Amino acid sequence: MAGFEDFEGIEAASDFSPGAQVPLSGSGGQTAATQALASAAYRDGPVTDLIAANDGAKVKAPRLSLFEPNLGEAFSRAVQVRLLGGARKALIQSFGIEPQTVVEHCLAATRIRKDRDTRLTVIMSIFGVLFLPGTLLWLLAFQLRRALAGSQNKRVGAFGVAAMVALGGLAVLFVLKLPFTGLLALYLRGMLIAPVVGWLWAKQVCERSAKMLRGQWEQLLGGGGVGAKIPEAVPQDPNDAGAERIRLGLAKLSAEQASNLVYYAGPKGILGMGTRWGSWQLAEELVPADPGGDINPFRSWDVIRAISDQLRMLERGPLHTGGFPRPSIRHWIVSPIGEGASEVKRPEGQEVEGYRIKDFEIQRICNEQQFGSGNRHYLGVQFVLWDGQLVITLLITVTVLHHTLRIEVTGHALGPVHPLFTTKPKAKTKEVSKSVRFWETKEVSLPLVEAPEVVRLAARAPFTWFPPVMDFLGGKLTLPEPFGLRHAWADKPWRHRFMADDALRAATPVLRVVHSAAMRVLEENGCNTEAFGARSLVLSGQVQGAEPKQADAYDA
Repeated sequence: MAGFEDFEGIEAASDFSPGAQVPLSGSGGQTAATQALASAAYRDGPVTDLIAANDGAKVKAPRLSLFEPNLGEAFSRAVQVRLLGGARKALIQSFGIEPQTVVEHCLAATRIRKDRDTRLTVIMSIFGVLFLPGTLLWLLAFQLRRALAGSQNKRVGAFGVAAMVALGGLAVLFVLKLPFTGLLALYLRGMLIAPVVGWLWAKQVCERSAKMLRGQWEQLLGGGGVGAKIPEAVPQDPNDAGAERIRLGLAKLSAEQASNLVYYAGPKGILGMGTRWGSWQLAEELVPADPGGDINPFRSWDVIRAISDQLRMLERGPLHTGGFPRPSIRHWIVSPIGEGASEVKRPEGQEVEGYRIKDFEIQRICNEQQFGSGNRHYLGVQFVLWDGQLVITLLITVTVLHHTLRIEVTGHALGPVHPLFTTKPKAKTKEVSKSVRFWETKEVSLPLVEAPEVVRLAARAPFTWFPPVMDFLGGKLTLPEPFGLRHAWADKPWRHRFMADDALRAATPVLRVVHSAAMRVLEENGCNTEAFGARSLVLSGQVQGAEPKQADAYDA
């Protein structure tokens, strides 16, 4: 796949050298999920597999199936356009992965294919343009076969076999019994033979690139930590506008990933964090500890700040038995959107710096915006486990309405990436009968790139330099919206026993820390904590038997 609309001006390097190697930015125990998603850029399966992984993704039907992209080509181009395009929509944060690393691998895979397409374009120019009538006849034959057999190289059936045999017979008869003589006869014979010679050369080029792509795919899933090679992202001179656009696109992606604004989409939960599976609420009346006294005035932010300080001690325990890793504790602003919303919008104004809500606005929302329309404040405790395959988020919010203080803890879980992204490449083999002992079978190795695939790649190569034309002829992949790399391809964690256990176990200690910190603030401000303490004990008992539920799907 060659570039995309916003980077069409970027020229491929002419020396085909590996170029600068960008190290993996996926660290901190997040490499498995990152590399699994990045491996999609190097895959060679059918693009329909992505639709099976998320039915929100759509594939535009090709006008000519010979130009149809495979999974890796479609994924790489779609991700580049969606995450780096100048006119792109806002993105959803990808917790548990490094989206920049995925994009870098998409650029690296595009470069490998671009180098291959450069060589295939030369081959097509020599053997295709000079002998154009014969090339068109061969392409027509393969397009006919592809239309009869389908893009996945299925059997063509009796009619298809008869049609192909008839065309082949006519071609042989045409070569042997030409009605012309002299130079024209030699050219007519050559126009049928030359494309075959070009096909053999193209096959070698395709085999080399297929080995490179599969090698990257296997190393990523094998935990090798291979880096993405994208020399086009390294400026060659001060006026290198193409590299500067990529650099700014990656910087914008990183800044948006660091945003503290998330979106709640009804039954879909908080986009990027997963659905809400549990909720525990402590709500009691604020009563002075001294019957004749008053409560010292305090605000929701005072309680939240005390809870935040106490939560930072979660990784410490009285026993040396492992326990919690260091969690990410952040203040989040949650904005409501419709369940079927096709996009989200980032706020603008003096309360926003880059993609982040400023601290003073966070405090204002926490203290004042607790009822009615508008954004809400939550304190989040997030654990990224299983090398990024499991993201557990517990959100705490404090509201004060009249004399009632309510502290709510909700659990969200984002499961592992779809199994499609964790499958390793398999050697292409075929089981056949032995020549002598025909009742026994053996496996024979098949070429990585079969004949129809060589024709497809060679036919696409000249058009990949014009991405809009390629999209028009071969169709394209449209990613599900609102789009985030992680939540778009996430599976449910409840199918994995240990992941489900981790999500359930995290709720109890967090809930108790929240209640302990809140009690201390209430006592310091002269509140009677007897009712709060009794309710806390009840919740402490309930959370021990926590089970995942559809907390966002109300039965009403």
